[in-house]
Amino acid sequence: MNMPDAQTLASWMDPNQWKSWMPTPDALANIPLPGAALLREAGATVRPDVLETLKNEYMAEFGALWQQLLEGKTPTIRDRRFSNPAWTANPVTAFNAAAYLLNAKFMLAMADAVEASLQQKQKIRFAVQQVVDAMSPANFLATNPEAQQALLESKGESLTRGLKNMLADMQKGYISLSDDKAFEVGRNLATTEGEVVLETPLFQLIQYKPLTDTVKQRPLLMVPPCINKYYILDLQPANSLVRYAVEQGNTVFLVSWRNPDASLAKTSWDDYTEQGVIRAIRAVQDITEEEQLNLLGFCVGGTLLSTALAVLAARGEQPAASLTLLTTFLDFSDTGVLNVFVDEAQVQIREQTLAQGGLMPGRDLASTFSSLRPNDLVWNYVQSNYLKGNDPAAFDLLYWNSDSTNLPGPMFCWYLRNTYLENKLKDPGRLTVAGEKVDLTTIDAPAFIYGSREDHIVPWTSAYASMNILNPEQREANRFVLGASGHIAGVINPPSKNKRSYWVNDGRPEEAQAWFEGAVEHPGSWWPLWAAFLAEHGGKDVKARVMLGNAQYRPIEPAPGRYVREKAD
Repeated sequence: MNMPDAQTLASWMDPNQWKSWMPTPDALANIPLPGAALLREAGATVRPDVLETLKNEYMAEFGALWQQLLEGKTPTIRDRRFSNPAWTANPVTAFNAAAYLLNAKFMLAMADAVEASLQQKQKIRFAVQQVVDAMSPANFLATNPEAQQALLESKGESLTRGLKNMLADMQKGYISLSDDKAFEVGRNLATTEGEVVLETPLFQLIQYKPLTDTVKQRPLLMVPPCINKYYILDLQPANSLVRYAVEQGNTVFLVSWRNPDASLAKTSWDDYTEQGVIRAIRAVQDITEEEQLNLLGFCVGGTLLSTALAVLAARGEQPAASLTLLTTFLDFSDTGVLNVFVDEAQVQIREQTLAQGGLMPGRDLASTFSSLRPNDLVWNYVQSNYLKGNDPAAFDLLYWNSDSTNLPGPMFCWYLRNTYLENKLKDPGRLTVAGEKVDLTTIDAPAFIYGSREDHIVPWTSAYASMNILNPEQREANRFVLGASGHIAGVINPPSKNKRSYWVNDGRPEEAQAWFEGAVEHPGSWWPLWAAFLAEHGGKDVKARVMLGNAQYRPIEPAPGRYVREKAD
């Protein structure tokens, strides 16, 4: 590969050279509205009057931007992708970024103006957003002044390192978000001390060693999502929700799901409910000799946990002293941007290939979630790792994000159709799981429901909808807390960091927006509120158990166990 010399790179940053490539003022009137051809080829239509209005607005703004360039003025750029001074050091480079942002603005406006159903408009906007993000001048060496500067200053070494990083990622099959060598599960991640006290083909049950002399009578069982590894709840001691719960005087158990291989290719949602969650509840009851437990479910773990509790309620059992749901769907009416991936045709395709057996690859799931935030989880690392030749920094949360898991095909297909597509779980009796009609309203337990304000996976308003499902006759038993930030960062917000904020409101209106309008914002972490909730429903203080497990459930191996270490193929 021939690398451009310094003179060529300098010409790319010469305003006079760039002006020679630009259209003349007389040609501006014939510039097409960005995105028009793309939408036309896709068969999308926009009302002519709306199209004309958008075109006139675009031409006015582009003309003003063009005039700034001719006058040598630097346009104002308010986008963190172009916050480095290198973007505004040269008026032409700044113009390039500003022109991109202007084009992006009107391409998205065109997508929003399309005459189509709500879901079709969501799909069109999502596709246009992917194109817009990919075409950012920050993503290309020829138009990224930061990368050009690094290339010149390193005498080409940054490009060599970048190519090396790209080739290494191609071999791994994913873009490196964190330094893979900086972390190891069991060494500096998932280090809260405990023992695996039960192992089944589907999960390991971990019991954690107490850190206080006394504990609450009722234990806490955590059910993390099976779509990811559990250690998001036990990253490092300073940001471990598991360790925090133990430090607050709780006897903590946690389900560590197995990373499915061919032996679990026929596993169903019923199996995850009966042989997973319910089996774990039984074991904790047996070990602690307590009939009622504090229970926590995170994301799809919360959906599974709620399903299991409804199944047990149908059998006349109420094992929950309290129920905590973190960024969890029970009502799938509004699934946010994920809605673009779910319709009858797409679900049928998955069912044809996976419903009778097979595995949904973890890499496919990871790619889907990355596409929801491409600037943060894709292009940011293309720029840093490849264009500038930087090595990714050590970041525990992003290391976890790259440690993907497979899903059994039958379980995945059931989940897609019955929740995301048909939204049956919220309606009493519409679903049968493990031989029982599912009615979430029959779960008799006070609920602590948490949503993250900027969550792109479970919109906080959808998390709030659980307030209208659980305890319908005793709404005062439910409490909702809204945290700042997103799906993961909002949850993993330890008090010691004193970061972000949360909102509370003692009222319980049916509408989420009405709740927010009456909510009060508080600085810091919501974890102490949750700890107080657990203590309220934890029973009396008792002496902590020194021995983990019991005669029936003998310790098998130290936490974090071997299941969490298994990698997806």
